[in-house]
Amino acid sequence: MAEVTLDQIEDVSFAALRAHGAVEWIAREVARAVRRAEQTGNVICGLYYLESYCTQLASGRVSGSVEPEVTRVRPGAVKADAKFGFAQAAFSRGFSEACAAARENGTASFAVAHAHTCTSLGFFTEQFAEAGLVAIGMTNASPVVAPPGGNAKTIGTNPIAMSVPAKGGGVGMHFDFSTSAVALGKITMAKAAGESIPLGWAVDADGEPTEDPEAALGGALVSAGGYKGWGFGLMVELLAAGMTGSVNSLDVGGLKLADGPPHGLGQFYIVMDPGTYTDAFFDRFARVAEAVEAQEGARVPGAARREMDVVDVPDALWTSVSALG
Repeated sequence: MAEVTLDQIEDVSFAALRAHGAVEWIAREVARAVRRAEQTGNVICGLYYLESYCTQLASGRVSGSVEPEVTRVRPGAVKADAKFGFAQAAFSRGFSEACAAARENGTASFAVAHAHTCTSLGFFTEQFAEAGLVAIGMTNASPVVAPPGGNAKTIGTNPIAMSVPAKGGGVGMHFDFSTSAVALGKITMAKAAGESIPLGWAVDADGEPTEDPEAALGGALVSAGGYKGWGFGLMVELLAAGMTGSVNSLDVGGLKLADGPPHGLGQFYIVMDPGTYTDAFFDRFARVAEAVEAQEGARVPGAARREMDVVDVPDALWTSVSALG
C-alpha cells in the first residue's frame, strides 16, 4: 500500500483530468470530489473512477470544457444543465442559486440535467448542510437492478442521500446509500479479488440468487429490502430522470465504458431552510440524537464518520493514476 496525503490525491487527480482535456475549473471540481471520497473511505467513488473519467474525456463521452447553463425556472426551482459534462461542474455552477431559492422560498428544488455520473451523491448534499440547509438528493445510473421476481436490469443503483446541518455549523446528520442491496462496484471488486459475494446481493441471468460475482454481473443486482427498496429506487428514477428531463437508467450504457453516448443522467435535490415553519428544528433533532447516543454502540448516521488525512492506496492503483497526468 502507498500512503498518500489528500493533497497528493487531489493534485494527481487534477493533473490527470487536465492532461485529458478538462479545463482548469472543471478539473478542480472533479478532483475535489475524488479527494473527498478518499477522505471518507468511499474508495469506489474516489481514485477507482479516475481512469474512466480520463478515458471518457479522451473519447468525448464526457465534455471537460462545456459551460453549464443555470436557470431559475420558477421562484423555488433551479436547473443546471450540465450539457453532457461533469455533474460536479454543473452542481457547483448552480449551487449558490439553489441555496438562494431555498432561503427565499423556504423550500426549493434543484435539478441537474444531462450530466456525467455524479459518483458520490453525498458529496453534494453535505455542501447544502454546510450552508445551513437540509438537503435530500437522488440520482439514477446505468441499469443494474432487476425488479423483485425478475431477472432483467431495469433501474440503476439509484442512491438517496440526506444531509442535515448541525446547530452550531457543519453537518449534524448525513447518509448516502444505494437503493440496491449493494453498490455495483462491490461486485466488480469481489470478482477482481476472486472472492464470492453474499446471497441477497444479486441474481444470475435466470433470476436465481447467486454467490458468484461473475454470474451476478451477467444477471442483476436486487433492491435493498425487497419491494420496499424497489419502491424507493423507482421514486429516484422518476425524480432524477423525469423531473430533470434526463435519460432513464434503461438508456445509459456502462458508466465506465470508454466509448459510447454521454451518460446524460439526472440529479434531483429537495433543499429546505430548517427555520421555515418553526424554530424547533434543532431542538427536535437534538432530542432524537441524544436518545441514540445514550445507547452504547449506536450513533446518528454520519456523526462518527471517520475522515482521514493520509490514505492507504493500493500500489498498483496509485502507480496507474499517477501516470495519467
